[in-house]
Amino acid sequence: MKQAVSSDTVSDFNKVTLDKILAIEKDVLALKLSVLKKLGPAWKKPLKLKGIVPNVKVTDEDIAFARK
Repeated sequence: MKQAVSSDTVSDFNKVTLDKILAIEKDVLALKLSVLKKLGPAWKKPLKLKGIVPNVKVTDEDIAFARK
């Protein structure tokens, strides 16, 4: 026995499915934005220490020591 599926049932199913997909897309976008905010801007270059403090010379050895 096959049951006839009305177009209203299919239409309701499509609307519910579309609503779920839109909700998921909204959640994914919110998650993406929160992760990007936590990571910070990727386009910033690292700050170079050489020449930042007047009358103080920072050598490569100083930088290597600070990294350790």
